[in-house]
Amino acid sequence: MAASTSPESPTPVDFWFDPVCPWTWLTSRWILDVADRRPLKVSWHVMSLSILNGNRLDELPERIRVLMGDAWAPVRVLTAARLSHGPEVLEPLYTALGTRYHLQQQPKSRATLEAALQDAGLPVDLAGAGDTDRYDEELRASHTRGITLVGQDVGSPIIAVPGADASSDPVAFFGPVVNPAPKGEDAARLWDGVITVASTPNFYEIKRTRTGGPDFS
Repeated sequence: MAASTSPESPTPVDFWFDPVCPWTWLTSRWILDVADRRPLKVSWHVMSLSILNGNRLDELPERIRVLMGDAWAPVRVLTAARLSHGPEVLEPLYTALGTRYHLQQQPKSRATLEAALQDAGLPVDLAGAGDTDRYDEELRASHTRGITLVGQDVGSPIIAVPGADASSDPVAFFGPVVNPAPKGEDAARLWDGVITVASTPNFYEIKRTRTGGPDFS
């Protein structure tokens, strides 16, 4: 089971995300709701579906290949923002991007990046990072830190919490994929259950087929 959840010692939660993924957006809104009801300290990290799928683009449908091309700019901008302004800017910038991408269905364009940066109180010229590979080494390092915990056959998001004691490996998992994201005490109960399941030794997978597109209500 994860580390102490007393108010004096909130459970550290590491959350890796790619901002273009609608399912990750739903999970991220869920974890923020949980953090209002359970003593969690969420740290945000960038991962990249473009990196994850880089060696199998030919196997993907055309629309996903296009998305993987569009997905480079936002994760580069997020990485540049973190390096320039600190890790605390990741959540507000992700929220600004996700609101525009998923709720408002805005294009994954330079203009949307600039608007999201402005929403988050960051310099709009950071959008230029999306057009360069200058930050790719740090982006890949952040991505690798998350993927190393769970393996290559997963996606975004990845969540990690401490193990049972200081000597234990982190408990990390992909997901959960929730649609729509539960709220209130339903969100908190799901967190409790997910942590119980994920903390069970040698437990690997629980899954069922999705029956519809993302529900952002």
